[in-house]
Amino acid sequence: MFTVPGKLSAKILRMLFGFFAVAAVAIGLTLMLSWQLEGVAAAINDAGSQRMRSYILAHLMSQELDKPIVSERLAEEVARFDDVLADLGNGDPKRPLSPPRNPEVRGSLDAVAATWAEQMRPLVLAYLQTGPGQRHDLLTRYDAALEPFVSRINDLVLTMEGSYARDTTLLRTVQGLLVLIAVIGTIILVRFFFQLVIRPVTRLHEGLRRMTSRELSYRLPVETDDELGGLARGFNQMGEQLQGVYSTLEERVAAETRSLEERNHELALLYEITAFFSEPMPLEALCEGFLERVKRALGADAGAVRLYMPDSHKLYLVTHEGLSEDFLKRERELNCGECLCGDVIQNGYPAVFNTVNPPPGMKLGSCIREGFATATAFSIMHGKHRLGVYNLYFLKSHPVSTQGKHLLETLGQHLGVAVENTRFRAREKELAVSEERNLLAQELHDSIAQGLAFLNIQVQMLQDSLRKGEVSEAQEVAGQLREGVQESYDDVRELLVHFRTRVHQSDLDTAIGAALEKFEGQTGIATRFEAIGNGLPLAATDEIQIMHIVQESLSNIRKHAKASDVTVTVRRTGAQTQVSVCDNGVGFDLETNPNVLSDRHVGLKIMRERAHRVGAECQITSRPGGGTQVSLTLAA
Repeated sequence: MFTVPGKLSAKILRMLFGFFAVAAVAIGLTLMLSWQLEGVAAAINDAGSQRMRSYILAHLMSQELDKPIVSERLAEEVARFDDVLADLGNGDPKRPLSPPRNPEVRGSLDAVAATWAEQMRPLVLAYLQTGPGQRHDLLTRYDAALEPFVSRINDLVLTMEGSYARDTTLLRTVQGLLVLIAVIGTIILVRFFFQLVIRPVTRLHEGLRRMTSRELSYRLPVETDDELGGLARGFNQMGEQLQGVYSTLEERVAAETRSLEERNHELALLYEITAFFSEPMPLEALCEGFLERVKRALGADAGAVRLYMPDSHKLYLVTHEGLSEDFLKRERELNCGECLCGDVIQNGYPAVFNTVNPPPGMKLGSCIREGFATATAFSIMHGKHRLGVYNLYFLKSHPVSTQGKHLLETLGQHLGVAVENTRFRAREKELAVSEERNLLAQELHDSIAQGLAFLNIQVQMLQDSLRKGEVSEAQEVAGQLREGVQESYDDVRELLVHFRTRVHQSDLDTAIGAALEKFEGQTGIATRFEAIGNGLPLAATDEIQIMHIVQESLSNIRKHAKASDVTVTVRRTGAQTQVSVCDNGVGFDLETNPNVLSDRHVGLKIMRERAHRVGAECQITSRPGGGTQVSLTLAA
């Protein structure tokens, strides 16, 4: 089984693709059934609520309608009944609420809607419009038709529940089949990999074990012509060569093995440290993780990391392991030159010494009092800058070879780069916050501050008119004040929208579509979005600035264009990305329009500044009566 010739990778890919195809079909069927069930519960709940609403209508009709609140409540319930029927028929993806998906439910819903439209609703509306003398007859007719109508609603609910139960049963059946397919597929894959990979690898492992046991005559059977078969042939050839040169090879292998083990140990430590440094973290956690890994790899009994502060010319203990409180009190802060650690930060040379014969520069003697036999100190470097020192302490004598010193110096350089990167990221965050605050200040100054200045002038005019007793002029100024306040309020809301805007990478189209949907819902202006071509996603900061420009354009359309249609187009090519916002509004003259020339209208200026910030070109074309187009071109 599974012994067909060919590359091992091709065999594995064929098997995996087959399994993937079966799983994809089953999962797709499950998803289709899940989509059908989505929103059915909400539809059943709404349909059930119509029964209670029918009785509420009867209860309200039985009360005196000369009370305004009863009439309003009755009209509201009729409108709510209409809305729920419309939602049941058309669905509402926002809730979500799904429309009927089978003829039986649709038929029951149509029967309820027809009875409501032809019989129940006209009775309620007639009841609202007639006088007290005729209401009793209408109420009697409504009560007579109520129970059959509620019965139809009950039939609708039962039909929907039955449909939901059938779909749920089918979904569970498909899910069970999916589990069965997964079990069978797993068994097949296990069998497949056992035959093609595990068994040959086991044989190869057995051959290696026998080779290490000096059974150099052992050979592997070659059953396939794939990569593992090639490994078996190579193993047999290796065995023949080893058997011929065994007498000298054994000594060379032993020497090379020792060398490789040392190198592998060094590489493993470097790889572990590099992988650890790749994750962003606070400075203290960075130093703690570094010390813990180096101390464990080299078998040290204690260690410390000290960072140098140029302002105070001192070394500060950042983290430590295995040191006593007395040691920490003496060496939490060290002046450069005060002990060997200070000498290392000054001259840059590593220090490795036995405490039995301490070097002359060892003044504090903390290592000796702690009982360490060997102490080391290595610089933490970034380029030519010394950032600090890290120490390793050993209770037993621990000589460090030249190669070991080189490794520890390299680790110190890695730690220096990580420390500097951590500090750089902190400064980068500070700069980003500062830039965002400057942008917020600019937006506030360019929009709200100038609007408030205008309102201040209008208030003064209002006071002057009131003082003179000119009521008509005061009312006119008050109207202008109300418009100014509303405009400032709209500006505040737009600023909040702008500064809450977050565009996930490669999701610019979705963000623009959401902005257009919201714009159309707020203004009633028809919108259309077109995405043409494909290309690499833009940087997140570039996409945010593009969204701000689109939102500013939509804001200008809402305020000034008097348009009935807006189109946003995103065109991607290999060399650039183009975004255009077009409307069919009144347009304007870029050279003579007072709103463009006025200092109070800075939207176009802000758009150009945002485009310049991301290296894009913003062009605005318009003519009176011919609409306006804002075009943004950004190189890929």
